[in-house]
Amino acid sequence: MKLGLAQMKIEFENKALNREKCSKFIAEAALNQVDLLLFPEMSLTGFSMKVEAMGETDSSTLHWFKEQAVVHNINLGFGHIEKTSEKGKNKFSIVSSDGNKLCTYTKIHPFSYGTESEFYTGGNEIVYTSLKNFQITPFICYDLRFPEIFQIASKSCQLITVAANWPKARREHWITLLKARAIENQCYIAGVNAVGSINNLEYSGDSMIIDPLGNILTQCSDSEALLIADLDINEVNTLRKSFPIKDDRRENLYSAISLK
Repeated sequence: MKLGLAQMKIEFENKALNREKCSKFIAEAALNQVDLLLFPEMSLTGFSMKVEAMGETDSSTLHWFKEQAVVHNINLGFGHIEKTSEKGKNKFSIVSSDGNKLCTYTKIHPFSYGTESEFYTGGNEIVYTSLKNFQITPFICYDLRFPEIFQIASKSCQLITVAANWPKARREHWITLLKARAIENQCYIAGVNAVGSINNLEYSGDSMIIDPLGNILTQCSDSEALLIADLDINEVNTLRKSFPIKDDRRENLYSAISLK
């Protein structure tokens, strides 16, 4: 599978300008025959706490990306905000090249340090979808700090994606944790981040695709870019068979210990 990451400077809370930017990334990715193109968290708004203004009840962002997917014959993954009767939901969806929704994930861990939990409700489930023989699970930003959900997801999937608005001040955490998740789960990890100065925060990008051994296949910092890498599912299957780490996990024990 040919995977693409759209590392972009999100124009804060300006959906119209961000749709223009996304359109250019989508067209370029389609020209390069990318199978799946991923965008950062809250792709059309940036990391906004203005749920009332930026959130949607009509799924307009979802419908726009579906249209783009059909026009350019490409699968797309993107972040969006759902407005509910109480708080918002920070979501990431993947849609197919024929305009069908493959999955929608709600961020399990709102970033309380950044007040996100005051405005967004955390999700309660891990989602999966299949594409080009890969089983894929999407996560969002702060989820990266919680390895338990990655272990659960990687029981069946070979690619885990992390869409983010991860500030430059903690870039070493981002890079280190992405590599660790790939190594400990023996799967591909794709982290796609925003870049540039957005709402008075600096983002370094550092989007990357990492193979099951922890090798960085492609990476870019400090500028907008389309990153592309070829993923081979056999690399995951062969590694897991030859070095079966998961067979040695003692999950019943971990559960018992955690209850003490």
